[in-house]
Amino acid sequence: MKFPKLNGLSKPFKFPTFTFNPNLTLPILETQLQKCQTIKQFNQILSQMILSGLFKDNFAASRLLKFSTELPFININQSYQIFSHIENPNGFICNTMMKGYVQRNSPCKAIWVYKLMLEKNLAADNYTYPILIQSCSVRLAEFDGKCIQDHVLKVGFDSDVYVRNTLIKMYVVCGNLHDARKMFDESPVLDLVSWNSMLGGYVLVGNVDEAKYVYDRMPERNVIASNSMIVLFGKKGNVVDACRFFNEMKEKDLVSWSALISCYEQNEMYEEALTLFKEMNANGIMADEVVVLSVLSACACLLVVMIGKLVHGMVVKIGIETYVNLQNALIHMYSSCGEVVAAQKLFSGSCWLDQISWNSMISGYLKCGEFEKARALFDSMPEKDNVSWSAMISGYAQQYRFVETLELFRELQIDGIMPDETTLVSVISACTHMAALDQGKWIHAYIRKNGLKINIILGTTLINMYMKLGCIEDALKVFSGLEEKGVSTWNALILGLAMNGLVDKSLKTFSEMKEHGVIPNEITFVAVLGACRHMGLVDEGRCHFNSMIKEHKIEPNVKHYGCMVDLLGRVGMLKEAEELIESMPMAPDVSTWGALLGACRKYGDNETGERIGRKLVELHPDHDGFNVLLSNIYASKGSWDGVLEVRKMMMQHGVVKTPGCSMIEAHGKVHEFLAGDKTHPQIKDIEHMLDEVAMKLKTEGYAPDTREVSLDIDEEEKETTLFRHSEKLAIAFGLIAIDPPTPIRIVKNLRICNDCHTAAKLISKAFNREIVVRDRHRFHHFKQGSCSCIDYW
Repeated sequence: MKFPKLNGLSKPFKFPTFTFNPNLTLPILETQLQKCQTIKQFNQILSQMILSGLFKDNFAASRLLKFSTELPFININQSYQIFSHIENPNGFICNTMMKGYVQRNSPCKAIWVYKLMLEKNLAADNYTYPILIQSCSVRLAEFDGKCIQDHVLKVGFDSDVYVRNTLIKMYVVCGNLHDARKMFDESPVLDLVSWNSMLGGYVLVGNVDEAKYVYDRMPERNVIASNSMIVLFGKKGNVVDACRFFNEMKEKDLVSWSALISCYEQNEMYEEALTLFKEMNANGIMADEVVVLSVLSACACLLVVMIGKLVHGMVVKIGIETYVNLQNALIHMYSSCGEVVAAQKLFSGSCWLDQISWNSMISGYLKCGEFEKARALFDSMPEKDNVSWSAMISGYAQQYRFVETLELFRELQIDGIMPDETTLVSVISACTHMAALDQGKWIHAYIRKNGLKINIILGTTLINMYMKLGCIEDALKVFSGLEEKGVSTWNALILGLAMNGLVDKSLKTFSEMKEHGVIPNEITFVAVLGACRHMGLVDEGRCHFNSMIKEHKIEPNVKHYGCMVDLLGRVGMLKEAEELIESMPMAPDVSTWGALLGACRKYGDNETGERIGRKLVELHPDHDGFNVLLSNIYASKGSWDGVLEVRKMMMQHGVVKTPGCSMIEAHGKVHEFLAGDKTHPQIKDIEHMLDEVAMKLKTEGYAPDTREVSLDIDEEEKETTLFRHSEKLAIAFGLIAIDPPTPIRIVKNLRICNDCHTAAKLISKAFNREIVVRDRHRFHHFKQGSCSCIDYW
């Protein structure tokens, strides 16, 4: 039989002329093959067979072929050369060659050998078709598998249980459970393999009902079946049933323990996973790679590095420490627990590093704040994938290094990498924090242009960006265009509308959310109560607060109480606000006390403000906000000795007042201004504009509110200081750099003061410009001399 040469194979083996040598017999051949350990030894045996003439014996040649396909140091191409020189191959020899191709990752060539069998009229048997079907399973080639099934029917092997089982498994692997079930139901004979294959298929796709149906009807249930059910329940989060199956098992193997430990780990029951692992060791069950991976993940999540180190020691003891998956898990565990040196030691000492190894080490550095090392490792990577870029960009964003976040995203674009959802979310968040609206809009356009799906997380991030940059219409367009909306999406819209002064629309959206069957959560009520406090809706705020507790069974947390205290304080109900703080079931946080203290200053209740302020400064001497508010209260009643006393205490404790900072984007670049700033390259133009603004404001009847300056200086100096506030500098720059009708958008790190608020209203009228200022608490949309907050902030 003459076989053609396959494409891509090495040169055919040069067979010498046959010379009969009776010294080599079949028993000797078997012994030599069993002892063969190198390619050189194998070639010597091959030469002896050829020279002795034993190669002409089909049985001897088939034994040689079988060994060649099983020995790892023999190239599969050489096995084919041996196969192609067998003069009269039979079905068994062809089966051996096909099986070799499947086992050596060349499954498509098994079909090629089968075609040669058909051409030479060699009889296939019930071992041939399972090999061919397996080759289809490996390639997920369902169409080829159906063709093989047609052949099976024609030659009459369709009733063979081994053949039918491989067909069932092929359909299961290819995801066609309909045909798998049809084969299963029509099988005249079902063995344990048939039942387990069908059960495994339903486990694979997570179909609990069908899996239970099959399991309940199994005539015999072995450990494999029970293990499959534990895996299924773990995937579906049904820990109770997974535990029940585990406990009811009369016999448990390593997979049983591994399945339940993985179930605990997947469902964030990390302590239970570690407890079961200890019990498994106590029962003398030797751990494998799969179990250890779950245990190390649990250690990383619980930050229990000591247990992780013990597991590491066990890994070394049983000799699996070189497995690359375990190396990666250990690197992740150590870096998650802050042991970055141990992680680095593992990374540097490993002989086998894959992409996950590099990404894990980069993530480790980022988690521990080692940004320079992370960047150096990132730059030296042999190959960067999406995970690498995402890890770096997300790491910068999470640590508030937004400039680097955007710079790295630009590098990603230059490299032609398509960003994933995590990367886009991080970059959009950076744009939000930096008030980089133009860049944020460009990224949104990029998403649309590339046809990327905007899911709940990405959509919510876009809504949040637009809302926090004052682009309400853009946010509403994103919301209406989302196919799927989660509770977080509704929360972003409710909170954003309230922050932008559209309180009625915000509360209406909350009603629509409930009408759509979306159940509000704790964050929803923070947004709703926040909406009420922005407009002083006390009765409505109380109603929602009570509804949260009674109707929705949500226990109020410190943020909910803080909203109510702020709401009461804003309308001057200071006594009730203080009583609410005293009745809180938890300790009030800094912002709750700050809200009451700020309300005392606003309504001139200096006695209560001084009492509370002194108490808070004693409790939190290093908190700049409390010190500043107390200082302002002293200043408002002209008690300059009190102001000096507070400032002296601040100096003693090293407390520095957070400077006012305003950011504005112009032509794709973000500009930052501090109070009294003179460092901007266009400062002369800005000062000229400030003079022009001052002249126009005087004609509008503007009078500086010097009460905002808590310094014992004359009125003229106070006016100069007021006109150097960061938001006024930013507005002046905006008037120069941003052409109308584009709004001037500013983000400030602190609450806008009364004087700047009044000035911004008048500037919007005098210069016919829309100005949008986002301060620490809310948005102010200034237009034609009025503000969206209706002077209530």
